[in-house]
Amino acid sequence: MMSELKKTPLYDKYVEDGAKVIDFSGWALPVQFSSIKEEHITVRENVGMFDVSHMGEIIVEGEKALDFLQYVLTNDASKMTDKKAQYTMICNENGGVVDDLVVYKLEENKYLLVVNAGNTDIDFEWLKSHQIDGVTITNVSSEYGQIAVQGPKTLEKLAPEVKEDISELKLFEFLKDVEIFGKNVILSQSGYTGEHGFEIYCKAEDTVAIWEALLNLGIAPCGLGARDTLRLEAGLPLHGQDLSAEITPYEAKMGFSVKLDKGDFIGKSVLEAQKADGVKRKSVGIELLERGIARTDYEVFDKEDNKIGYITSGTQSPSTGRSIALALLDPEFTAVDTEVFVQVRKKRIPAKVVKTPFHKN
Repeated sequence: MMSELKKTPLYDKYVEDGAKVIDFSGWALPVQFSSIKEEHITVRENVGMFDVSHMGEIIVEGEKALDFLQYVLTNDASKMTDKKAQYTMICNENGGVVDDLVVYKLEENKYLLVVNAGNTDIDFEWLKSHQIDGVTITNVSSEYGQIAVQGPKTLEKLAPEVKEDISELKLFEFLKDVEIFGKNVILSQSGYTGEHGFEIYCKAEDTVAIWEALLNLGIAPCGLGARDTLRLEAGLPLHGQDLSAEITPYEAKMGFSVKLDKGDFIGKSVLEAQKADGVKRKSVGIELLERGIARTDYEVFDKEDNKIGYITSGTQSPSTGRSIALALLDPEFTAVDTEVFVQVRKKRIPAKVVKTPFHKN
């Protein structure tokens, strides 16, 4: 029942706007406002916005904060600045991905970790279980709202509303304590759609006012459905499907987030071996050559009917009309144009390995 689910500060706005609300990782969130396809195309061609206030926020601070992050995260946290954020991962001892996340250096010895909603409690407990002296870890998720504004016309819409120049911000750069619509926010040039855009991190109590101001600019609200089709077209992984505690960054082709030369960190020995010896399975793009949709966990076969892997994410691409998917396959079948077969219900549909991203503006 919706009454038992967690709600973001914008829940009443969804109801008011007639959005179709679903249970997503224990949260009541909109899957669509108009239609998934319409919202998807709006983001690809114009500008749309998403409520991502369900994402978790964890503060790590103290004199040993950097040393701690270097040990529990895969990327090199020492490379962050107070304007440059970082995509990184928490891995377990086997190299599997506990979560993928973005880290912001708010000030010297103080970092904001933005984690996936369904993993907030898991991540917090994981971090606490490895806590060292000189580090404080606080779950501040309830204090934040977050709105993602995405699409080629994002800058055109937002720039006049921000008191600082945001036109030169590059991917994963951010401004803190910047004012928009009279509210102080963190403005990050990031996103999960493959389009130009920004994430607005605000006080929870300011979320509705900012959302309404964005609506007044003519920015269309979009739901989880379009968010998923957009990120898949862009070839971006979803934790719980394309990344998991059993899938490593190298298997998921996200090895850029692993820095083996920075010193010891959890999972390093396994990841070091994978980098040296190669992985036993690898994420690739798949395109079905006949009608059908490759769903998560559907099996993939070679010409001789040998199982060679499985689908991690799949959809019908609204931008291209193609049936696309990400799959974990045996390495010998990962070359572009390799012919494979996907078991879609009772039928094996021919497919081929293709380059990702599936769509790029």
